[in-house]
Amino acid sequence: MAKIIYLCHALKHKTVNNKLYYLLSAVLLTLLSCRSQYMVRGSSNVDDLEGQVLTLKVYVDGEMKSIDSTRVVHGRFDFGGSMDSTMLANVFLGNLSLMPIVLEEGEVKLNISETQQTATGTPLNDSLSGFIQKKTQLDARMAELPHLEAQMIMDGTDHNEIIYELGKQSRELSAENDELISRFIRANYNNVLGPGIFMILTSSLPYPILTPQLEEIITNAPSYFLGHPYVKEYIKRAKEYEEKSKGY
Repeated sequence: MAKIIYLCHALKHKTVNNKLYYLLSAVLLTLLSCRSQYMVRGSSNVDDLEGQVLTLKVYVDGEMKSIDSTRVVHGRFDFGGSMDSTMLANVFLGNLSLMPIVLEEGEVKLNISETQQTATGTPLNDSLSGFIQKKTQLDARMAELPHLEAQMIMDGTDHNEIIYELGKQSRELSAENDELISRFIRANYNNVLGPGIFMILTSSLPYPILTPQLEEIITNAPSYFLGHPYVKEYIKRAKEYEEKSKGY
């Protein structure tokens, strides 16, 4: 980029007329404006985060790479920079991922509290936050099942009835959870949220495998989704693992 600026300066004063100079200047401004800007304004009331360094990382070439870092001071912190396209990133504290966030044009309001983490203010972040809120509610309902079991035992409920009822609720919640995730990925096939949530979903598996849920997700998926580096590599590894497990 420095060479382009130098060239424009030299052409202006030595070798070309003003019309060509202004044309080259316009091209340069176009090149400079191609990169979008993102801004994240963060706040936190978590005492343990005060003075800590938070890092913003994105998935590049098969690994998470840092693109920015900031220190929490008086409960405030900021991230900002330029980008070639919208990206899904993660906010890290050391090696611990605190939350996902979409880097897109506009100002993102990020809040980290003891009970929840939210990123709002831009279209994709608003969509992601809505999804996370629903997922959190389902997780909370699932976490209540052991308490319900203890209450049923104290109430003298028959053991077989307890097993039946809790099993039924657990299966219903699991199915609801799977459908929530699958529906969200399908709705975001053509933007960064689809592959991003797919990445989070598969990262919890012990090895690359195409579960029925994943098979359903990739069936009829568009080229944008299937061509994402992580999705493409995961599907390849899952199929290789399947062939190996069959003894091929």
